[in-house]
Formats: sequence, C-alpha cells, structure tokens
Amino acid sequence: MADFLWIIYLGFLGTTAIWFLLKGKYTNKITRTDFVISIVTWFGLFGYVTETPMLIPLVWKIVFVFGLLWDVIFTVFFADRFAADFGLDEDEDEEPMPLAARLSGLIFVVPLYYGIFHYAF
Repeated sequence: MADFLWIIYLGFLGTTAIWFLLKGKYTNKITRTDFVISIVTWFGLFGYVTETPMLIPLVWKIVFVFGLLWDVIFTVFFADRFAADFGLDEDEDEEPMPLAARLSGLIFVVPLYYGIFHYAF
C-alpha cells in the first residue's frame, strides 16, 4: 500500500510540473530554476521509491539541502510575485497571502524531502 501511495505522489508531482511546462508558465529565470530543481528532486524521489541507485549519495545530500532551501526561499520571497503568472491570483485587489499561510503550503513537499533524505542518507 505504501508503494502505491508513493507512486501516486510521484505522479502528482510529475504531472503538475509537466502541466505547468506545457501551459508555458515558466516564463522567467526564477520559475525556470524552480522547474529544474523540481525535476532533479523528482528524480531523487523516484530513485528512493523504486530503490534504483542513481548517482552517488553525496549528490542526493546536496540536492536535499539545496532543494529544501530553495523551496523555502521561493515560497517566502517569490511565490506572491509569480502567483499571477501561474494564474493563482484570482483577485488582484486582495492583499498578499500572509507568510504563515504560504509556509503552510510547504507541507505538500514534506514527503518529497522525506524520500530524498532517506535516499541520500
């Protein structure tokens, strides 16, 4: 059952990234960087779930640290700026989302970094 849930999570992450790519949502350097980091971390989780050795553990340790750091930095500093680019900002008259609410969105990447952590260490 756990393997099934991991595969569903992998599919969700991969489908979301590819959908944004096909819709042309990666329009500047920061969002393209986010896409590349998302793909690299996805491969790390894929390796963990399928128990496929890819690269060396040191690479995945670096991916874990910098990927997690990037997700926090992107969420704190850039998410509001690019919400309109992603079509997530429905009403422009609303005030920006509070930091606590943006950080709570990071809960969706906890399984990703859990898997990469176990894959690396």
